[in-house]
Amino acid sequence: MIKRDNTRISNEIKLLAFTAGLGAVAGAIIWIFAKLVGLCTALLWEKLPGAVNLTFLPVIVCAAGGLLIGLIHKKYGDYPEELTVVMGRIKREKHYAYDRMLPLLIAAFLPLVFAGSVGPEAGLTGIIAGLCYWVGDNVRFARERKQEYAQIGQAVTLGTIFHSPLFGVFAVEEDELIGAMRDHAASDVTAGFEQQKAASGAGLAQDAVIKGTRLDREHSMPRATKLALYALALSGAFLAFHLLSAAFGKASSGFPHFSEITVHWQDVLLLLIYIPVGILLCLLFALCEKYTGASAAKIPVIAREIAGGIVIGLIGIGVPMVLFSGEEQMGELARTFGSYTPLFLIGVCLLKLFLTAFSIKFGFKGGHFFPLIFACCCMGFALAMVFFPNTEMGHMVFAAGCVTSATLGAQIKKPVAVAMLTLLCFPVKMVLFLFLAAALGSWLAGKIKRHSHDC
Repeated sequence: MIKRDNTRISNEIKLLAFTAGLGAVAGAIIWIFAKLVGLCTALLWEKLPGAVNLTFLPVIVCAAGGLLIGLIHKKYGDYPEELTVVMGRIKREKHYAYDRMLPLLIAAFLPLVFAGSVGPEAGLTGIIAGLCYWVGDNVRFARERKQEYAQIGQAVTLGTIFHSPLFGVFAVEEDELIGAMRDHAASDVTAGFEQQKAASGAGLAQDAVIKGTRLDREHSMPRATKLALYALALSGAFLAFHLLSAAFGKASSGFPHFSEITVHWQDVLLLLIYIPVGILLCLLFALCEKYTGASAAKIPVIAREIAGGIVIGLIGIGVPMVLFSGEEQMGELARTFGSYTPLFLIGVCLLKLFLTAFSIKFGFKGGHFFPLIFACCCMGFALAMVFFPNTEMGHMVFAAGCVTSATLGAQIKKPVAVAMLTLLCFPVKMVLFLFLAAALGSWLAGKIKRHSHDC
């Protein structure tokens, strides 16, 4: 009995140490990746223009980047996969290939350096997930829990990139938590009919469906244990990330965080405009993806990426604000928004939506969260400037936050995760409004989608 207890305690200590170590390794990888992106970006876009004075230098640089990306795609495949594809593959196939990690790493790195309007989350999530599955396949201790480790890896990656641990957890677990609540509700409803089913034989099919949907959850790690491991892994990741930042400098500038604001009744009333505008932006982004994807499909690999680079470079000459992920540009927007007109900011928003979809479909692949946050903030600032000509910062921040939440809620259908994500930029005081905008955005977008299918 004592020996069995000692074995159990030893296994639990191993599990905790392994999870914390996995989180720390993931945090270090993310920091190193972001730091290298920042150094190479500074070299190409600050030092090189200072040494070579050419008007069309952005076109040349982006076209060269397109060539490199195209060569990678030609030899290894269309990497990195989009975040929804990565997460869907992990959930559906219970595996993510790790045999091409170096090409995946390079393919995730190049679009960020060569001015693609994308973020790092898609590529890094695939890399960390692949690492977790490699560990699960090669470390005997982790083998039976490799699916849980892959999910923890996703949460750690998203939580660390966006400096929001709760976003990482809810981005992975929100659907599962809702499913668990539905199972519980279904159990309560069906419990009252047990005697009738025993007498009549009815409800057997319903039982089979409910049991089938619960099967995965019943065989998975207890939720309390899993959430504790999420916390431990995220702590390890954040500790590693911040220790490296303290020792060697920040990996990236990060999004600005707006200070506390006062919410007025006029702001709340304008949710009737901010939320529909956010949904409209989501629909416009989907249309951009559809048509740029159709155009890109007609162009051979390498030629497609070079063409993408040329277009990105040309747009960058005219409106450099729309290049890259939007992190640094967001800081510039927060400092200088008063010098722009609402019409200009609306134009930047729409151009950013187009360029993000264009970048992804023309081979400069990556995540879309960072660019969409920037685009939606431009639109929110523009709307607030129209309704409040005195351009008080509180109105601007409220509008930007609600438009952003409605757009992301309409797109990823995870209101709690969206609320946690948008706290990256917006004050905690807004959390209920951010959640409300995300939830209504998700619900209304679902209604629109079902109606369009019916038609």
